[in-house]
Amino acid sequence: MGVTPEWTMLLANVGFPSAVAVYLLLRFEKKIADQTSAIEELTQELSNQQEEEE
Repeated sequence: MGVTPEWTMLLANVGFPSAVAVYLLLRFEKKIADQTSAIEELTQELSNQQEEEE
């Protein structure tokens, strides 16, 4: 039939999953950064408690 159906199949098979993956990575990036920050705060708090006990 020509080039158009192959192009749409390529977009459907590669483009859409790639777009979904990028969207999810960008969305989860903030959550991962928040978790990293919380872990750093917890580590600092535990370090402070250990210093107080000594």
